[in-house]
Amino acid sequence: MKIISYNVNGLRSALSKGLLEWVAEAAPDVLCLQEIKAGREAMDVSGFEALGYRAYLHPALKPGYSGVATFTKVEPKAVIHGCGQSCYDDEGRVLRLDFENVSVLNTYMPSGTSGPERQAFKVEWLHFFRDYVAKLRADGSAPPLLIGGDFNCCQTPIDLHNPKSNQSSPGYTPEERQWFRDFLADGFVDTFRHHHGEAVGQYSWWSYRAGSRQRNVGWRLDHWLADSALQPRLAGAGLLPDVVHSDHCPAWVEVE
Repeated sequence: MKIISYNVNGLRSALSKGLLEWVAEAAPDVLCLQEIKAGREAMDVSGFEALGYRAYLHPALKPGYSGVATFTKVEPKAVIHGCGQSCYDDEGRVLRLDFENVSVLNTYMPSGTSGPERQAFKVEWLHFFRDYVAKLRADGSAPPLLIGGDFNCCQTPIDLHNPKSNQSSPGYTPEERQWFRDFLADGFVDTFRHHHGEAVGQYSWWSYRAGSRQRNVGWRLDHWLADSALQPRLAGAGLLPDVVHSDHCPAWVEVE
């Protein structure tokens, strides 16, 4: 099963830049999109359906903001919209699809970059999300979790171009780095590092300013984290920096 995560920074915008043509070529079994910015109005997904995908959307209440969508060629056994907390579900943060041997959790985490209030909201979300995932695993009703999306967090200095100057920047604060370490310690594998070790200069987001993408001044904010039970089945993982429909690039993982 080949699964791709992609923050498209507006689904309609990405479609106008050739997203569907790229999806047809990449042909993932499951495609998880974040920041679809769709609102709760009906959205035309016929292009994806024509490629053989079932479409599941969990948009934010606010038009032009946040939201996630998952497109799958494999029929899921269960689809769970949201996480049961209205303050997060109103922003379209979580969408889970359970398959036979894996549960794909598509998430778009808050960025915290718009000010202290949103950074505080982000930190609250991070702790909630860790507890939420722990309860899902303890419940045992779903297959092992594969969590993908835009985490808006980096864990280590090699995950961003300028770690020293961003020690207190949202996405790399000490609290966020500690959260990431704790989350992995709960029994998750960073699939990219599992396959690429300490590779440097591997990023998934670049600012639109100052030619950051051309100069590869970026951050690795988009991740696939796998339950350790899935580790023997991880066939590959990586980033696709040459795919350009957004300020992010896709992150992919293959599970046997």
